[in-house]
Amino acid sequence: MNSPYQRILLKLSGEALGDDASGHGISPEAVQTIARQVARVSALGVEIAIVCGGGNILRGAEFSKLGGHRASADYMGMLGTVINGLALSDALEQQGLETRVMTAIGIQQVAEPFVRRKALSHLEKGRVVILAAGTGNPFFTTDTAAALRATELECDVLLKATKVDGVYTADPKRVKDARRFEEITYMEVLSKGLRVMDGTAITLAMENRLAIVVFNMLEEGNLERLIRGETLGTRIRS
Repeated sequence: MNSPYQRILLKLSGEALGDDASGHGISPEAVQTIARQVARVSALGVEIAIVCGGGNILRGAEFSKLGGHRASADYMGMLGTVINGLALSDALEQQGLETRVMTAIGIQQVAEPFVRRKALSHLEKGRVVILAAGTGNPFFTTDTAAALRATELECDVLLKATKVDGVYTADPKRVKDARRFEEITYMEVLSKGLRVMDGTAITLAMENRLAIVVFNMLEEGNLERLIRGETLGTRIRS
């Protein structure tokens, strides 16, 4: 297959796995839809790592507003990403794929600890590697974890799956004439305050020349089209 990407990191929000209406909980239909798309891309010979968010279960930053310590709330959020990772792993294996869930915090009874060399070995053997628990540190988002892991694992691109078809000048749901960018630089994202990924993730990607593509994964088939080289969404570049 002629593809610009041989190894990808797919960043999924927790809400992508949740209920359509609220984005909460885990929707079997949503998880299976994602698993089907990932299976089609894996069949093309592409190595796939996935970072899951946990916002469908709990957002640490929001939970801490109730008065608890932010660090404790963030650790709770990390555990939410492990739940999502296990659900996605099961759905992928139902599609005939071999998977490994690796976590940034110790939870050996249900997942392997993240070790870069082991993760690379799994990818080279065709296994889908699901990276959970963020960076393992509070105060860092799963977007930052995605940029970090994509850099560590020498991925060709970070694919940020969203519910919209790219990066816009404003929220397209609220602003009628919001314009979509086909390409935008890291510095423009930072200077314009565009809420694509947090600033730490964008800065890390910029420093390591990690390409980012923001696209709509709700439209089934978009992931495969991207891998085959079609121009979709918004590309963030240097």
